[in-house]
Amino acid sequence: MEKMVDLSFYKGKKVFVTGHTGFKGAWLSRLLLRAGAAVTGYALESPTNPSLWALLGMEKEMSHLYADVRDLAAMKAAFENARPEIVIHMAAQPIVREGYRDPAGTYATNVMGTVNLLECVRLSDCSRSVLNVTTDKVYKNNEWHWGYRENDALNGFDPYSNSKSCSELVTEAYVRSFFNNRDIAVSTARAGNVIGGGDFAKDRIIPDCVRAAEKGEVISIRNPYSIRPYQHVLEALSAYLLIIQMQYADLKIAGCYNVGPDDSDCVNTGDLAEMFCNAWGDGLRWVDRGENKAPHEAGFLKLDCSKIRALLGWSPRLNISEAVQRVVAWEKERLSSGDIKKAMDEQIFEYFGV
Repeated sequence: MEKMVDLSFYKGKKVFVTGHTGFKGAWLSRLLLRAGAAVTGYALESPTNPSLWALLGMEKEMSHLYADVRDLAAMKAAFENARPEIVIHMAAQPIVREGYRDPAGTYATNVMGTVNLLECVRLSDCSRSVLNVTTDKVYKNNEWHWGYRENDALNGFDPYSNSKSCSELVTEAYVRSFFNNRDIAVSTARAGNVIGGGDFAKDRIIPDCVRAAEKGEVISIRNPYSIRPYQHVLEALSAYLLIIQMQYADLKIAGCYNVGPDDSDCVNTGDLAEMFCNAWGDGLRWVDRGENKAPHEAGFLKLDCSKIRALLGWSPRLNISEAVQRVVAWEKERLSSGDIKKAMDEQIFEYFGV
């Protein structure tokens, strides 16, 4: 039986969110604020221009600090000031191709950022429930035609993916070494590719589609046959918040969890682009860019999400077509100078009922 997160659980809770200025972080911050949480954000300013965080005017609605997760002293000061019961770690260098361009920076952010966050938890006495958000790319990719399970080998191929594998190992080491004898639940969430309105990142398929549509150009697809577990941002956030809520009540639930769509919604990039074109209209179309000399990226990647279904009762509620339609609706509202905050709140209310 499907179990939805009870957002009333978050009312009045002190929540520390790293990466709040990112695409997913902005959606999460808005959702937590609607639930009545006392949210503190810690992150660099958004790397994109425009940025969802800025467009929403979120800096006026919550406590936050523009700072680097690689700066342990700054993070400790912010953490001690916030004294959070709940910690959600999403700050990261999240782009595969950027990992090839700047591997040292990617490892520093994604590995030492995790170390610093867990140090703050270790040195405090306030936190009860902690979630480190990683990625589906942490697994050693054998190009299998079945989903990876949480006990499969971790060994991401490229610097970004591998740095997230390291983040998983860091988390496991901290749990074994420091948290097993304390009332602190720590989990990791390995989410598939997340889509939604307000993502302006480079080298991501949906933002590339939106930029092409905005300019009236043909969408150029780099790897049209690569299969990924795409899901709407609210699907992933619902799983994160459910993990946090349930392990807060029962420490034994803590662990690592895959978070992804049903198998039927694991589609290739070309199919996703076609769905986007159909939802957008206006004669929008896509083409295969042709010979691909880009750095290596996995051709086939799928998650087995039976663990989170069985133990927590979570399951996706939106199919991939519905997810794409929500992206298009939000982006068209933005491009018509509409009320994007209202559009976001309506999608949150439709999904969560708050």
